Amino acid sequence: MSATVVHAAAAVPRTFTPLRLRSVTARNRLWVSPMCQYACDARDGVVTDWHLAHLGQRAVGGAGLVCVEATAVSPEGRISPQDTGLWNSEQVAAWSRITAFIERQGSVPAVQLAHAGRKASTAAPWLGGAVLPPGGEGGGWEPVAPSALAFSSAPDAARPRALTAAELDAVEAAFVAATRNAAAAGFKVVELHAAHGYLLHEFLSPLSNAREDEFGGPFENRVRFPVRVVRAVRAAWPAELPLFVRISATDWAEGGWSVTESVKLARLLREAGVDLIDTSSGGLTPAQKIPLGPGYQVHLSEQIRRECSGMLTGAVGLITTAEQAEAVLSEGRADVVLMARELLREPYFPLKAAKALGVEVADYPPQYQRGRV
Repeated sequence: MSATVVHAAAAVPRTFTPLRLRSVTARNRLWVSPMCQYACDARDGVVTDWHLAHLGQRAVGGAGLVCVEATAVSPEGRISPQDTGLWNSEQVAAWSRITAFIERQGSVPAVQLAHAGRKASTAAPWLGGAVLPPGGEGGGWEPVAPSALAFSSAPDAARPRALTAAELDAVEAAFVAATRNAAAAGFKVVELHAAHGYLLHEFLSPLSNAREDEFGGPFENRVRFPVRVVRAVRAAWPAELPLFVRISATDWAEGGWSVTESVKLARLLREAGVDLIDTSSGGLTPAQKIPLGPGYQVHLSEQIRRECSGMLTGAVGLITTAEQAEAVLSEGRADVVLMARELLREPYFPLKAAKALGVEVADYPPQYQRGRV
């Protein structure tokens, strides 16, 4: 779809300047961040009408890109039995309906491909979030990780099984297969989830990776498997479509992954064909100490953008107003803003932000013209 803003004399705010990535153009820079819904009915990873309503509403609400939740590349890669997946044709068909709807509303459909690693096999948050033991009534399974290190020291914390080298090949193959399924389902962007303490992040951090082979130890070894997966996915994903990676730029914990290492990783990802770093933080350890506050992660996006020339970045985390988002973008601290909780509270935030910033949205949903904000 063509650019979505009409303006007379004044310059268009950065928030509503379209962004082109390879062959894909996002109409604005307010994007939907991946948000787990835990809403699959039959533990089969197939999306439901809930996902269509939830994601479609945010596309109707004017978001430039809608990134769907962490979607598992294999059954054992799910966080919970209710997670979405992209490992079979039934899932592809169900997603196709949603991606088509998102695109018809002028938004770009994107998917975050993930493997939960040692944080897998847990109940949905509103069901208590407890670890589900393998073979139990909750439908749990054995989690896997770089090393046999539990997420926490709690008595009920699951101790994952360390992946063998052969199993790493299978994990890589699962990411590649899911990437091809994403293309078949109509997604225009793939984002790889290497943040929040899930499998790829677990390889990066010395707090979760105690391997003594070529995938553990110094920085060059810890990044080896995640970068390998990125390269394999880039080769499987159409060259004309963008590839993103979400990272936790810091563990916020002593001895953990740091923003300095994130900059070095970003340079490797740039060489591997990644177009944008979705810059989050934390999630690896209960020992994290996060300085929560408005825009508390923006400086991480800014540093990566500044020190990794040519790499676009996204900022996320307690960005809640149009003016705040515009400041982040116009000051060059990020190229896009990804929003989660604010878009749960207000699905039409981008349309209201346009009004707040003095922008006329050209493709305002015609069905809603009578209530135009």
